[in-house]
Amino acid sequence: MGHRTFAERYPVRVPPPSTAPRPVPLRGAFRPVTIRTSRDAVAAAAGYLRWLGFRDVVQPEERPASGVDLRAPGLVAQVDPSTRPTGLRAVECLWLNGLSAAAASVFFSLAGYTPEARSRAAEVGLPLFVLDLTGTPQPVNDAAEELAAGGA
Repeated sequence: MGHRTFAERYPVRVPPPSTAPRPVPLRGAFRPVTIRTSRDAVAAAAGYLRWLGFRDVVQPEERPASGVDLRAPGLVAQVDPSTRPTGLRAVECLWLNGLSAAAASVFFSLAGYTPEARSRAAEVGLPLFVLDLTGTPQPVNDAAEELAAGGA
């Protein structure tokens, strides 16, 4: 094989991106983790994110002050295992962490979200999920529905 010129390697005419719908990723059924402790909630969220297609999902050894429980390339996620609905401040903090890391943000909560938190998440496009005690995440807003349907 001979030497190819720059013009041969990088043609001038680049086809436009496809407008066809993105194919649904092929994946098996999600296998939830029963939630008994806060660690189980984080494990369930991590498993779900992997199932969605995020790679190298890890939990930092020490929870940072930002409250981010899970990280992956291009992703920050938080899990709220408390029995109170997640509030506006937690949603905004996660969203800002995602912005500063140039990453997608995803929130998981056991007790749901306050109306203010849901409203702000809708404004900024932050996916919200509720974890039931079987460990199965349920989408709460449109951004979460889109993520669940299309994957990472």
